[in-house]
Amino acid sequence: MKQFTSTIAKVTIAVSILGAVAACQNKTETKTATPATAVAEKAEIVYVNQDTLLTKYEYFKDMTKRLQEKGDAAKSDLQSKGQAFDRDVADYKKNIATLSADQRASTEQRLGRKQQELQAYQQNATAQFQNEQAGENEKLYNKVADFTKVYAKEKGYKLVLTYSKANPTVLFGDPSLDVTADVVKRLNDLYAKDKK
Repeated sequence: MKQFTSTIAKVTIAVSILGAVAACQNKTETKTATPATAVAEKAEIVYVNQDTLLTKYEYFKDMTKRLQEKGDAAKSDLQSKGQAFDRDVADYKKNIATLSADQRASTEQRLGRKQQELQAYQQNATAQFQNEQAGENEKLYNKVADFTKVYAKEKGYKLVLTYSKANPTVLFGDPSLDVTADVVKRLNDLYAKDKK
């Protein structure tokens, strides 16, 4: 579970790197925009609420679910191997009085090797999960960053910032500059098309 919490923190950090995405020259304006959107469309700097983005972006939800399932499977596998080792140790302790010195020595060596193998397996599984997590975080960052570049160019924004309570680099943003809802909707639309 700590690993999953760490995943959320790392994803939050990765997405917050979106900080300043350079954009473009062609400014488009829509006449049917709501007042807040109209203000944002005239602005050159806008922000995306990262907390909202992560809770509403379907790709992030699916990614989190995949990582959670893989983490749970790895944890279950590790627990199973650990329980098997614990049973071997318990059997050894139960039968220690009936074993000769040579049998005790060979059993202790075998259990020592098995314990080292179990520790190595745990370290490898952790490293593999962290690598996979980093890869998923990079994919998430690239999806959002690539989309934001296109979005900023289309809307005529010069700078797109992120806001997050967890990493408050922006202390205040006028709600009229918040384009999160539009970004989330369009990212989800793109993701839905990609899933098909």
